[in-house]
Amino acid sequence: MNKSEIEQNVLMGLVVSIMLGALWFLYDKTQAVDLSEQNEVLSLLNEVKDIDSRWDMEVRRARVDPSSQEALFVRADMGEKALRDITRFAGLTTSKSLRTGLPELRSAIQLKSDLVQQFLAENRANKAALKELTQAVAALNTQLKTKKLPLALALALEDLDAVAPKYFLRGEAVQRAILETAVARLDLLQTADEERSRIEKAAQVLLQQVPVELGHFTELERLNTGPRLINLTLSFNSELDEMFQEKERYRIYLVYYASALLVLMIYFGARLKTANQTLEHRVEERTREVSDALKHLKESEAQLIQSEKMSSLGQMVAGVAHEINTPLAYVKNSLGQVSEQLPGIADALNHCDNLLEFLKAGNDPEGLSREFQETTNRISALKQQHVIKELGELVKDGLFGTVQVSEIVGNLKNFSRLDRSKVSHTNLNESLNNTLLLAKHQLKSVTINKNFGDIPHITCAPSQINQVFLNLVTNAVQAMPGERGALTLTTRNEGEGVAVDVQDDGAGMPPEVMSKIFDPFFTTKEIGKGTGLGLSISYKIVQQHGGKINVESKPGSGTKFTVWLPLTPPADAQLEG
Repeated sequence: MNKSEIEQNVLMGLVVSIMLGALWFLYDKTQAVDLSEQNEVLSLLNEVKDIDSRWDMEVRRARVDPSSQEALFVRADMGEKALRDITRFAGLTTSKSLRTGLPELRSAIQLKSDLVQQFLAENRANKAALKELTQAVAALNTQLKTKKLPLALALALEDLDAVAPKYFLRGEAVQRAILETAVARLDLLQTADEERSRIEKAAQVLLQQVPVELGHFTELERLNTGPRLINLTLSFNSELDEMFQEKERYRIYLVYYASALLVLMIYFGARLKTANQTLEHRVEERTREVSDALKHLKESEAQLIQSEKMSSLGQMVAGVAHEINTPLAYVKNSLGQVSEQLPGIADALNHCDNLLEFLKAGNDPEGLSREFQETTNRISALKQQHVIKELGELVKDGLFGTVQVSEIVGNLKNFSRLDRSKVSHTNLNESLNNTLLLAKHQLKSVTINKNFGDIPHITCAPSQINQVFLNLVTNAVQAMPGERGALTLTTRNEGEGVAVDVQDDGAGMPPEVMSKIFDPFFTTKEIGKGTGLGLSISYKIVQQHGGKINVESKPGSGTKFTVWLPLTPPADAQLEG
């Protein structure tokens, strides 16, 4: 073997080593991702969100219910362990969102924890003062029951008993003034100094501490730890999506590279007949690698398509949750105010029962007269406060809220068609209305123009068609500057089918973008805001129904998508629900 052959062999070996090294590099880049740590981080974030929600629930319960007992789970260190664990993971991973978002989140959680403890301590003190005042007033009434009291003193005791709980709940200036006036009138007492001192001390605590407690409650209401946790979770999920997209790119590179290697090996097999058996073995090995890579590619594509569907579902659920929150506030506020009125009604009924007992006995005119006066006062107070009318209005508000919740749930069920067959007859006008209702939270700054024609029902998979309309409406809104503009929906008969136009007045698209919008993974959105699968999935759904989807757009003139669907899908259509 001469020097030239040795150099050629060395060069060949070097080339082969580089090619094998590149193949191993691409193969290593396409290995499955171990999601155990990511799942644990997400679990810990959900744990902190649950703790934050329970804090909010306990604070609200303590504020509106004077008789409530503090829950055992409200502790200052509840969120600390989970945050420490997440911080530990953030130090071991390359997650930018965890590294940048956790310090601020941890500070916010710590601040909220401190505020919760301060609030609950003040709430306990105020509840104790309210209880002390109520007991002292009751004891004083018992002592003075047989004495004829000055009218001002009697009114003062009645005001103390009635206004103190309301001042604890609302802290209004009018109630504060009544409470201060009632305490000042206790100077008319010539006896019962101990009860009067108890009342004055308890009232003083309420007057000083209730505004402080309400201030902390307002500050807790303004804290946005919940949205921060949600944003951090979404950012972390976006990073996972980017990692999967990178894996997908390397799988494509691996397919092309493995294919090139396969061609190169076949070429050398033709040139080197003496190494035929070895080359056949290598061809089989490389073919198996290519098959595995293609398998991984298909699995990844299925995962990304499912991820896009879950993303749309998440947007829809977020919108429904936002819309349900308002009517629930009606119900919650109405029930809270009803509960405030019930003690007064119950007290009046008790006095009515006592009055009936005196009437039945008939042997105590003095007691009958006194109880008649008490009953008259209670009923007069209820009439003056218009309690029955107010309760009627509150019940009406509560029923209105429940009707709204029922309508929203009905719209969600109509959109998803969970109670119907996968393939059925449906009207696309109804589908568009359901889509607009479910996307209502995205359309608050958008003007909707409906040009619905008298169209026939078509046979389709309603849940899939709703998915197409939701993708188109969402893309149209996101294409508008600041998500403000006009969205025009048009339906009409066209040939043997129905056409639907979804038109926006957004920025429009240049020709080079229009030619790629239906390609999988192509997106013009910012990183982390889209996978590029929405229009690709919509295109596939329309094709499976035997329809077609077209787009017209010019930069600065908006975009119009036209979906045409036949009245009946082809016989070989494979429609999924």
